[in-house]
Amino acid sequence: MLPRYFGNVNGNCRPSGSLDENGCGKFSDITPAILERLRDELKITDIWYTGVLDHATTVSFPGKPSSSVAVVKGRAGSPYAVRDYFDIAPYLADNPEQRFEEFKELVKRTHEAGLKAIIDFVPNHVAREYASSYAAKERNLGADDDPSLGENDLNDFIYLPGEHLHLPECVPGYDDYHEYPAKVTGNNCYSAYPSVNDWYDTVKLNYGSRHTGTWDKMAEIISFWAAAGIDGFRCDMVEMVPVAFFAWLIPKVKTEAGRDISFIAEVYGMSRYKEYSDAGFDLLYDKSGLYDTLRGICTSVMPASGITRNWQMLGELQPKMLNFLENHDEQRIASGFFCGDARKSYAALYVSLMFNDAAFMIYSGQEYGERGMDEEGFSGRDGRSTIYDFWSVGSLRRALTGQSTGEENAVYEKYVSLLASLAASKALSHGKTFDLCYANYGNPGFDPGRHFAFLKYCPGELKLVAANFSGLDTEMAIRIPAHAFEYFSIPETPGLNSKTPVCIKTGAWDGAISDLI
Repeated sequence: MLPRYFGNVNGNCRPSGSLDENGCGKFSDITPAILERLRDELKITDIWYTGVLDHATTVSFPGKPSSSVAVVKGRAGSPYAVRDYFDIAPYLADNPEQRFEEFKELVKRTHEAGLKAIIDFVPNHVAREYASSYAAKERNLGADDDPSLGENDLNDFIYLPGEHLHLPECVPGYDDYHEYPAKVTGNNCYSAYPSVNDWYDTVKLNYGSRHTGTWDKMAEIISFWAAAGIDGFRCDMVEMVPVAFFAWLIPKVKTEAGRDISFIAEVYGMSRYKEYSDAGFDLLYDKSGLYDTLRGICTSVMPASGITRNWQMLGELQPKMLNFLENHDEQRIASGFFCGDARKSYAALYVSLMFNDAAFMIYSGQEYGERGMDEEGFSGRDGRSTIYDFWSVGSLRRALTGQSTGEENAVYEKYVSLLASLAASKALSHGKTFDLCYANYGNPGFDPGRHFAFLKYCPGELKLVAANFSGLDTEMAIRIPAHAFEYFSIPETPGLNSKTPVCIKTGAWDGAISDLI
């Protein structure tokens, strides 16, 4: 959930509009009733509030002047260009001077609803004009750096000695912004001439070749928010930070907190999943695995059998995955750049929710089929909901004001129904999985290119789940091999055995669940 737009019900936003023109969601918009609905209807257990930390923005507040326009993307600014790790974005509070108290009230409401609160930890980079008003002067990032040393373990940042920063000429105010010596850009651009496609609004943090002062400063940040009641941290771009840092940080924080603190890794390379799991992360994005596979199937560039290959590659890491169909970086699944219609994503939803017992993440608006096709400003019409602009997201605005369309209500009801089925079934939520794809190659009643099926079992409960990635209603005749019964240690019966296919009907682009035991 991006609070910036979650509660904004202004239906007359203009592209690149100011805070005064377009408005902004507030912490107070996330009411007990909303939290209870998320818990009861969508079975949410944790809420990741993103864009909470104070970040580079064009808006000024008492004690918080605006950032230089040249190093702010959009009017609101990127939530991932943090300018003070110990502060809150002022515009999210009804009273900006009471922003920390208002955020703590939101965390309290979240806990009172029986939910956990997660925020971002952005360990790789900060805003170019980073300066914390909380940290003691000698503890501020970069305060004791020697810029003449370039990349050195004694520095918090990485410098390009003797070079002035030259921002892209297409950036407003580029020639008025001065930085000397230039710092390395957040996406590892070791050049004083970052391009418009680089993360030119950020600078990279330097973790050195060993335990350094930067490590201690970042640990202090995590400890600060844990002490404020935060239950978990979604850690941004972890592959750009030494894994040794997390292997040191995570057990330290969990021990000091004396309670369960979760760490979620935004990790993309499957070859590095185990490395970050071993470092102590509780969950890892399965972006380059299941997400990319399901996207390929939904867009007809990959066969449904690709799900099996991804599952086999993950092996014992499967339960530590975080499955998703959307997040703020990816295009909305209902956008014109993806499925074009939320209903065409239902088959993928069945698989992402039920194929394993990994956690599942919903991006706010997804449950209404948000298309993300607005042209909000900085990012343009790209199938994403902007993280750079002050904006109101149509599906959320209509839901909050009781004006959802029939199609939006239908999508929402689908999510509620599937999540209720998942919550009510131990087999679907935590049961053992048996992939039926291999047993149905050559089966005329099953198309491994567009169909997928699997079993979920716990004692006393056996479910068959089928996903139909084709645009045709279908009836699958699915063979269950003898090995499945052996694997689950259940007997074959006259009504359920390896010789008689099980028939299950699904609509186009949809899925179905059948109770076998």
